[in-house]
Amino acid sequence: MTDALMAFAEHLGFEKGHSKHTVRAYVGDIRGLISFAGARGVEIGDIDLPLLRAWLAEHARRGDARTTIARQVSSAKTFCAWAVRQGLLPTDPAQRLQAPKAHRVLPTVLAPQQAAAAVDAIDDDAPVGLRDRLILELLYASGIRVGELCGLDLGDVDTDRRVIRVVGKGDKERAVPYGGPAATALDRWLSKGRPALATPASGEALLLGVKGGRLDQRMARTVVHRATEAAGQPVGPHALRHSAATHLLEGGADLRVVQELLGHSSLATTQLYTHVSVERLRAVHQQAHPRA
Repeated sequence: MTDALMAFAEHLGFEKGHSKHTVRAYVGDIRGLISFAGARGVEIGDIDLPLLRAWLAEHARRGDARTTIARQVSSAKTFCAWAVRQGLLPTDPAQRLQAPKAHRVLPTVLAPQQAAAAVDAIDDDAPVGLRDRLILELLYASGIRVGELCGLDLGDVDTDRRVIRVVGKGDKERAVPYGGPAATALDRWLSKGRPALATPASGEALLLGVKGGRLDQRMARTVVHRATEAAGQPVGPHALRHSAATHLLEGGADLRVVQELLGHSSLATTQLYTHVSVERLRAVHQQAHPRA
């Protein structure tokens, strides 16, 4: 089992180009599937459709979310197709598996004034404050993911064109612009904040922790949560990404442009934000119209 899982992980990472997070999730799912099969005396080569359905049914009984079960279906399909090519399975039993339809949950979106209040809630007199302000400004200005933010290097920033080079999911690169307030925050961080925290171990990392190492995602999330909490709407970094996308669309941006900026592989993912905008319009209509 260990050898099969290691080989499957290499396939996901090197051949499919999945992120470390996706590889860890898929491998964890398949480890659970193999253990489930083993507890019933079933070897890898004898996994069939009824066993796959029993495995998913067990997770449903445990109360796993539909999104989790949908991912497990994807993990099983990917694994079984790979196992057939490797000669571990005679046929692919997962071809007829159906993923449950996930409930569409509209993301939390800050109003523009709430996003501005979160940025203004940061005391940027000290070097750490300059960094924290830049975190908020870049996340909201560009809509990048927190992992992409923390992975930025100095060479990824083009201050002349106000563009950052982002490495997203699947190691796909894209260029994302940012505006004037983020440019000001970046200039102040590079001139005053970063030099005060930098050490020989800082390398090329754009954002640094208090000890000079690359800023980790957990700290970035803490910064965002504290700032937005002070502004009256505590949310995480992904809400700033949602807010950036929604405000772009409400401002007239083309859906395809927003897809490119966010790094979505599918336009269907980006279209979620059109539903957010409609919901906000409906809420305003119900509040303001006498016959709503």
